[in-house]
Amino acid sequence: MTLPVQITLLTQTSCALCELAKGILDRLSQEYPLSVTEVDLRSDMGRRLAADAAVMFAPGVLVDGEPFSYGRLSERKLRRLLDRRAAMT
Repeated sequence: MTLPVQITLLTQTSCALCELAKGILDRLSQEYPLSVTEVDLRSDMGRRLAADAAVMFAPGVLVDGEPFSYGRLSERKLRRLLDRRAAMT
């Protein structure tokens, strides 16, 4: 059994790109084992994660704790990463 990929989504309120990212992650979770955690950038944890990952603005995406992207999430880029990880298992 494949362990889920841990996705941390750093968001803020009234963020259209955050909503887009949530939709992409919802779609991808139908094809890949994902565990998505949403964290508000205004929270202490959100600010700390953003600073550690050099996330400049929302949405920020961490994959297994590692910085992946911020701003508009590329479904294609994330899918390629997930495919590579799936091939390694």
